Amino acid sequence: MISAQGLRLRLGNRDILDIPQFDLPKGQVTALVGPNGSGKSSLLLTLALLQAPTQGSILFSGQPVNHRNQLAFRRRLAVVFQEPLLMDTTVRGNLLSALRIRGISRRDAQQRTDHWLERFGVLQLGKQPARTLSGGEAQRTSLARAFALEPDVLFLDEPFASLDYPTRTLLLGELKTILGELNNTTLFVTHDYSEIPSLAQRVAVLFQGRIIRSGSVADVFGNAILERLTWVPWQSALEDS
Repeated sequence: MISAQGLRLRLGNRDILDIPQFDLPKGQVTALVGPNGSGKSSLLLTLALLQAPTQGSILFSGQPVNHRNQLAFRRRLAVVFQEPLLMDTTVRGNLLSALRIRGISRRDAQQRTDHWLERFGVLQLGKQPARTLSGGEAQRTSLARAFALEPDVLFLDEPFASLDYPTRTLLLGELKTILGELNNTTLFVTHDYSEIPSLAQRVAVLFQGRIIRSGSVADVFGNAILERLTWVPWQSALEDS
């Protein structure tokens, strides 16, 4: 769905990314992992057409992105960040405004808003100001807004990192179900490797701005490690109770 070729990003006097080739396969979730400062968020922003590369090209469905078609392609993408970037309006208004900006009719925007607020369990908060939401409620609203846009490609930049463990676990399970139903092309940046087996089919490892390994989750981590990653710390306590 999206392919980067000869991608380089330099900010100031620092080289951030140097990636000869990177692809997001259609209909699959790709997890992007690596240490802090490796360039994960920079790569996501570049692929999401929010950060212009210093060098190289980005192709969308095989078509090169340029200054003439960039806005049209950007409107086929959605991004969810670690901190929900909600507008200073109601929960419902956040979705309706985003949809109307994309040119969606009022009727369709209302239907999509109702559907996705209900799907993420925040329909009852529709009239509540976004600034009064808890962290989990705000992130649910942000995810609902992203899915309501029906993007061709979804970018998730550590969306659960600031949430408490029970909230993160619940949202992870819901997101797994939804992504499985829709077969979204997704790039999922995370520092929590235990999230990967639940969501992703593929993994790319970024180190010092370079992709040093990529492939299926099993190929990159190995089955033995996967068994440990999918183990929930409090699982044994529940089983014993």
